[in-house]
Amino acid sequence: MTADDRRLLPLSAATRPLFAGVDLGGTNIKGAIVDDAGRVVAFHTEPTLAARGPEDAVARMGRAVHALAAQAGVAVTDIARVGVGSPGPLDIPAGKIVRAGNLPGWENFPLRDRLALHTGRAVTFANDANAAAYGEYWVGGGRGASSLVLLTLGTGVGGGIIISDVNVEGAHSHGSECGHIVVDPSPTARMCPCGQRGHLEAYASATSVKAMASEALAVGGAGELAAAVASGEEITPILVARAAGVGDDVARGVLMEAARWLGIGIVSLMHAIDPEIVLLGGAMTFGREENPVGRAFIERVREEVRRRAFPVLAAATAIRYAGLGGDAGSIGAAGLARLDHRRS
Repeated sequence: MTADDRRLLPLSAATRPLFAGVDLGGTNIKGAIVDDAGRVVAFHTEPTLAARGPEDAVARMGRAVHALAAQAGVAVTDIARVGVGSPGPLDIPAGKIVRAGNLPGWENFPLRDRLALHTGRAVTFANDANAAAYGEYWVGGGRGASSLVLLTLGTGVGGGIIISDVNVEGAHSHGSECGHIVVDPSPTARMCPCGQRGHLEAYASATSVKAMASEALAVGGAGELAAAVASGEEITPILVARAAGVGDDVARGVLMEAARWLGIGIVSLMHAIDPEIVLLGGAMTFGREENPVGRAFIERVREEVRRRAFPVLAAATAIRYAGLGGDAGSIGAAGLARLDHRRS
């Protein structure tokens, strides 16, 4: 979902109580107020400005919640609870960012309690990908499903698992780290940015697509991708997808290889969890089903799943693109806050 096609619900049509969700990213902070049915009443985004440090950012996150309330036409006290999704690793019971790879210097920061101080509201704290997964489960591409896995394909591979309204966080706040399941145990496996070899993120992320495209061009090959790089363009998944869309064999081969590894990883998740739906989200979805490259990519994933999964699972498990786009994290964080509000 983009800012252009986002439709805000008039407050007069909203079902109370209201909840606020904040999605903390390395580039942007996104916030939303949603009603009890998950419909967005107000939306806000601003740069994270991570170099200014966590105290500056959390103060602005607090001001953003106040601004969202004003935009919606309500008092902050009308917001029942606030949810925040953060990159990790996290200590979820303590409400702390332990260390965020895309937020250098943000270590052992008590985000939950600091945001509660700045908003005056109780705060639910979650991993950002888990929050996005809950958003998709609640009101997105997995709406109505009993369980789902969400894989967010971007610089890395994020993951979220929701089973019967339960966000799988794990005993040590590392549950649902789907991007770090091992898909290649060989000693020459690709290196994951986390420092370990053979993880799914090393094969199916934007970082890995760029690396594989560079390697493919280094051993030769002509076509749209080679010409674009020779003219000075930077290799990105967008460039690779553009070249694949006009028939470039090197570019298409890179994307199909990433899709193959993604399928392998998904099979392991299916056999462990047996989810009703697997959703693919994030920035690297190549125009989704509306684009021939996006259709080819997800069909290659499904093909690999059919080859490797138990037949019953391969036939019964839906694999499709996520529905909420960049809004999944803020909506999902609000949804998790709603869960906590109901439990309390």
